[in-house]
Amino acid sequence: MAEYNRSIVQGPAAPAGRTLIRGATVLSMDGDIGNLARGDILIEGSTITAIGENLEAGDAVVIEASGMIAMPGMVDTHRHSWEGQLRRINPNAETLEDYCNATHFSFAKYYRPADMYIGNLLTALGCIDAGITTVVDNSHNSRTGAHSDAAVEALLDAGIRSVHASGAPISGEWDKAHWPGNLERLQEKYVKNGDNPLLSLAVMAQLELELWAEARRLGLPIITEFFGGDMAAELEGLHREGLLRPDNIFNHCTSLPDAGWKILREAGVRVNVCPRSDAHYGIEDGMFAMQSAQRHGISPGLSVDNETSYSGDMFMEMRVAFYLQRVMGMHQQRCCGAEHHPVTQPAHGLLKAATLDGATCAGLQDKVGSLAPGKQADLILINAQDINLYPSGNAFGTVVHAAERSNVDTVIIGGRIVKQSGKVLGVDSERLRAAIDESREHLFAAAGYQPDMFAEKFLPLESAK
Repeated sequence: MAEYNRSIVQGPAAPAGRTLIRGATVLSMDGDIGNLARGDILIEGSTITAIGENLEAGDAVVIEASGMIAMPGMVDTHRHSWEGQLRRINPNAETLEDYCNATHFSFAKYYRPADMYIGNLLTALGCIDAGITTVVDNSHNSRTGAHSDAAVEALLDAGIRSVHASGAPISGEWDKAHWPGNLERLQEKYVKNGDNPLLSLAVMAQLELELWAEARRLGLPIITEFFGGDMAAELEGLHREGLLRPDNIFNHCTSLPDAGWKILREAGVRVNVCPRSDAHYGIEDGMFAMQSAQRHGISPGLSVDNETSYSGDMFMEMRVAFYLQRVMGMHQQRCCGAEHHPVTQPAHGLLKAATLDGATCAGLQDKVGSLAPGKQADLILINAQDINLYPSGNAFGTVVHAAERSNVDTVIIGGRIVKQSGKVLGVDSERLRAAIDESREHLFAAAGYQPDMFAEKFLPLESAK
């Protein structure tokens, strides 16, 4: 497959002129709108124009949503989308090195543009299926301009709202001539004229100040894999020089001491936390940083990070976060006394992290993350009549503690229906699977990897040494 096949998906149809969602239980995540036991949502084009009871439908297309929960689409603030075809290749990974061995050091160097396309496409379609309407694509395998184009075009073809953060590879040979000039080229090609309203751009960069300066010249946010135990010592100098700003987005922020959190708060740095990956890969102390962030007045977004070990849905991310914070709280209380017992987030707070706080982390809070007139119509309908959810004793509890991707009946992004009656629309499943299989066969052969469906652990390959 020398070229990627863009006929795998047929883009979503244009939004209807007017759409009325009628009779849903509405979790708006908006302080003014609040929650409605039974309410309507009116959409005109790509925009929500009214939320209330017994709205007039007029000539609107009506979606009967009795028995459904309507809520904002979820926002995954940190996903390495290019790794889509490597799903669950390393389920028992224990360290960050294990993750890198199964991605950067084994297969990443053999990715063609076609592999970038299918990895991003599969991830984006999986997000839509799981009710994630916005993904921040941390693309740290941008080997050439063609690789970057393929990643972007997959996001556009899937119809998801996205922030594509182009980043340099970690291993292997790559075209250094296209970096960082690739950033301005992507900006000119894809966003400058406003032709792709669902797409935003950013840059992935560690503490590389020349690259930060170039990103700021272009007005692009800067996304950094930030591990607080190892990198905290750098913060004071960066802050003193005025180099930490609200256009910085830090992933993880594990083990960051209080002094570091105070700096992030003062500088307005945006943060997302990773309940599963921090624990799964034993990143620093293995504990996600939500409670530390909130203690310092920062409301972080939630992120999946990758799918090489576990599932790609935010329902499980919220559940793991709920229980980890309980365990952390009990441990801290026993060790340090009741006065140090942290306040844990209830179901409502975790849903806010997965929606509005995620949108804020992505810089899209004025567009998405809550349901309110004037915002983009990015929302999902969860079928609360499904056997695993019925009866729904509490709407927030139903979503956070019990819902699954199979319960996501409808997904709307920018007023366009992209999933309906439980099925992602416009996907040629046979062509999609064929493209995934071809990509995997190429990557495995190039790396000298013999797939083992029952292996306990991914072992480093000769190509990784």
